[in-house]
Amino acid sequence: MRRSCLAILSAFLLPLVTGCDRPGDGSTIGIAFIDEPDAPFARGLRLPPAAQQVRAATAEGLVALDATGAVVPALAERWIVTDDGLSYIFRLRNSDWQDGSPIEAEEVRDSLRQTIRALGDTSLGLDFAPVTEVRAMTGRVIEIRLASPVPDFLQLLAQPEMGVLHRGQGAGPMTLTRDRAIARLALMPPDQRGLPTREDWQDGTRRLAVRALPAARAVAAFREGEVDLVLDGRLASLPLADVGPLSRGTVRLDGAQGLMGFHVANPEGLLADAGRREALSMALERETLMAPFNIAGWLPSTRIVPSQAAGDAPERWADLAIEERRGQAIARIAAYDGPKTMRVALPAGPGSDLLFRELAADWAEIGVTATQVPEGEPADLVFVDTLSRYGGRAWFLNQFACAVRRTLCSPEADALVQQAASEVDPVARGTMLAEAEARLAAQAGYIPLGAPVRWSLVRGDIGGFAENRWGLHPLLPLALGPT
Repeated sequence: MRRSCLAILSAFLLPLVTGCDRPGDGSTIGIAFIDEPDAPFARGLRLPPAAQQVRAATAEGLVALDATGAVVPALAERWIVTDDGLSYIFRLRNSDWQDGSPIEAEEVRDSLRQTIRALGDTSLGLDFAPVTEVRAMTGRVIEIRLASPVPDFLQLLAQPEMGVLHRGQGAGPMTLTRDRAIARLALMPPDQRGLPTREDWQDGTRRLAVRALPAARAVAAFREGEVDLVLDGRLASLPLADVGPLSRGTVRLDGAQGLMGFHVANPEGLLADAGRREALSMALERETLMAPFNIAGWLPSTRIVPSQAAGDAPERWADLAIEERRGQAIARIAAYDGPKTMRVALPAGPGSDLLFRELAADWAEIGVTATQVPEGEPADLVFVDTLSRYGGRAWFLNQFACAVRRTLCSPEADALVQQAASEVDPVARGTMLAEAEARLAAQAGYIPLGAPVRWSLVRGDIGGFAENRWGLHPLLPLALGPT
């Protein structure tokens, strides 16, 4: 018996606009991602955030994400999921590629297979390990079979890298024109998106002018009215987001999920021993790390897999007060007779300086002297700041696979995660993943801080933007505006 999971075409794909915050005369919204100038035009499968969102806007996959981060139809107009969670069956919409040829299941199947193969041993490729088969059932129906249930599988399919290409070009829903450093995006007519045509379809819609700028320049462009949104702000640049007394309501923070911490890049000297590496993590008073930033609701974590993604598992050292943890850490560090120093690499920005000040003070409490070095220079600890693709435990563990991070990885943990990808029984699968996390934690190759920080600047009259737990802000809803 199959459990119906029919996906109704979302309002964001067929907006019934009754009013808008800007005239429907082809007005343009300026958007600045904080990144290098060429970031929106990057190609391949390892994309910066700006390129991810441009890809998602111009090359749909089977499904997509709306402004709130929810999964909505894209090339697939509806789908069903079998009761055992091992089969996803998608019905493609009846529409064409931009060159007029029909979108057919065989070509979509081939594109998905090729992308999954090309992702290979990347962390995203490892997330697709449970996929056993992608097949075309009829001209417009595709089935994806899994070896084990993946509750967030639709979320995984909605990732920008899973956009389907036909002769190097996507099916929209937007077209891209490069104007020097600006990516100009325009909405395609409804009939080209497989939707009913309407004479007034452009009413309330907007064109987008997307660029990438350094953080300080992006904030200045927002303050001066050159752009209406600034996206992908991070902890390093957060202090720049205060744009003065008129900024009330413009700084928007996502309650994002993912990893923020430090990866041990040089396990030598002080960091050669797992006990001493663990001591650095034990010494941190995470509850006060974000105090200089005044971030409400930030979730600290002592775990590789945060508690909320691990079935509310307890934090590490939950039974020890910070004084007790530091007492143990002091003893471990004192037993080492070499230099008690380390280099800590952080991205440039005033937020990194504030964070390092707090970290260095905590480590000084246990007798370790930390030196801040620029990102990319030789370092002992390297900052990790990554948004999760989905909420499952396996995502966090795949970030530390030997294929992804060769320093202080665990082949035994990898084997457990791979075994779990084929395990149908949820209890057994959970046990394997918990054991994999325990092995990585014992290795102490990662010092977790908590959830990643993502912020945006949003002008008050802009519709189509919403904070969400994925920290991603698709471009299509911004073009469609309020519904």
